[in-house]
Amino acid sequence: MTTDDWNKYLWGDLAVLEYGRSLRGYRDGTGTVRVFGTNGPIGWTNEEQGAGPTVVVGRKGAYRGVHYSSGPFWVIDTAFWLRPLADIDMRWAYYQLLTQDINGRDSGSAIPSLSRSDFSTFVAAVPPIQEQRAIAEVLGSLDDKILANQRTCALEEELATCVLDQAPSRIPLRDVANILRNIIDPSSLGLTMVDHFSLPAFDEQRLPVHQAGAEIRSGKQIIDDISVLVSRLNPHIPRVWYAVPKSGIFGVASTEFVVLAPQNDASAEELWACCNSASFSSELAESVTGTTGSHQRVQAADVLSTEVGDPRSLSPGQRLAIATLVKSAHHLRVETVTLATLRDALLPKLLQGELRVRDADAFVEVMG
Repeated sequence: MTTDDWNKYLWGDLAVLEYGRSLRGYRDGTGTVRVFGTNGPIGWTNEEQGAGPTVVVGRKGAYRGVHYSSGPFWVIDTAFWLRPLADIDMRWAYYQLLTQDINGRDSGSAIPSLSRSDFSTFVAAVPPIQEQRAIAEVLGSLDDKILANQRTCALEEELATCVLDQAPSRIPLRDVANILRNIIDPSSLGLTMVDHFSLPAFDEQRLPVHQAGAEIRSGKQIIDDISVLVSRLNPHIPRVWYAVPKSGIFGVASTEFVVLAPQNDASAEELWACCNSASFSSELAESVTGTTGSHQRVQAADVLSTEVGDPRSLSPGQRLAIATLVKSAHHLRVETVTLATLRDALLPKLLQGELRVRDADAFVEVMG
């Protein structure tokens, strides 16, 4: 395998970073132009700073991201946007800049920031434009599928909750759920690997983290069947998890979750929709204990006493719709993580020339 037709350039020879500009009203905007900040999309406007495509590079902040805009954009003054000086594919440029240590450069100002002069010294191995486009197509197709999955997943979850909200009668959650309290001491069971349902895992991708059993603290809760996890912490930030353990893998949940199982002819999918309702989280938030916003918690008894729509009062068609939508959304989450893992493995290999586009299919088969 050879990259003899690739040339090394400084990014300063390939493109220049243009400063973003301040803008009002974008957070509540309803326009068609995406507004970007240092960490990505933050709103909408009808004003256009550029036609796109472009790459947005964070300028200020402890974490400065790299983001791609395929169409018209506005970049505010905490970020830069990329204007090419050479014939480069802009989506390839986005993926190439993901391999650069953007956050490792600091201009030395009071607020961590990236300077244009530092950016200009980044080195890139640049393939011919045709291969740039091929690389961008391989990685872009994965990202497009990931984005489509995320949008469909969010829509399906919203629809499932909306169907549940149509229930004509309301009941305390305890009528359709009970709390599971299967506490274990991993060290006593000789566990090797477990799936850990934790708050960080929920916030990242709503799938458990596969890790060594020795790393799990004692007192965790067993997850051996489909369950619904409701976070005790800060209920004004809803965290409701449709938890599906993998076959043959021991699952444990953080004690920051209340673990719920359905009862009295309710399903786990209906129970998830009950707890995902905005009215549920709003009422639960009124039951918090603690004085600081970062450590407010609810008691398990308060979770069970919170009122929800009674799924048993829905029609058979509505109940089937909830089950179908929630299961489909979970499947999409699993598939999305698989795709993201593949994308992350391919990206550095393709951008460094270690793997050529013509060999990507074989690599995907090995990864699969």
